Amino acid sequence: MRSKPESQTFTASMEPLSSGSVDPIFHLLRIVPFSFLRPPKLRLKLPTLTLPSPMTVYALVLLTYFMVVSGIVYDVIVEPPGIGSTQDRATGSVRPVVFLPGRVNGQYIVEGLSSGFMFVLGGVGIILMDLALDRNRARSVKVSYATAGISFVVIAYVMSMLFIRIKIPAYLS
Repeated sequence: MRSKPESQTFTASMEPLSSGSVDPIFHLLRIVPFSFLRPPKLRLKLPTLTLPSPMTVYALVLLTYFMVVSGIVYDVIVEPPGIGSTQDRATGSVRPVVFLPGRVNGQYIVEGLSSGFMFVLGGVGIILMDLALDRNRARSVKVSYATAGISFVVIAYVMSMLFIRIKIPAYLS
């Protein structure tokens, strides 16, 4: 068998597929409508997207952080109850339990939300302490920011340690 010459193969592969059609109606449909029809001149404006304000971005990041540390993904996958319940041995009555005792890798929904809130409170406290270092603010505002920031961090730390001691009774003892 004889092979095709290189020049014929190269030119055939470079032609567009639409021009290789031998159908005359196809050619008429491609040429005739555009001989008397013109596309309209549209004055469409592209939508302008404005960047969100820094506080909007901060709020979204803080909300995302809260959801992640609260265990929303765990709550959606495992579907734990909101709170648990135990029966009192002395009276026999049922009392609610917020923390799932003894299981480090499990949680009730309220337990995750309260722990996540404490983590966010500590983070906001650190941010307030950073804002208290700004030299362009009034002294009273700086003192207020520093006091609130230190208070938030201390409250978040104490409550988180309390949550851990409730969850794991023999922790650090």
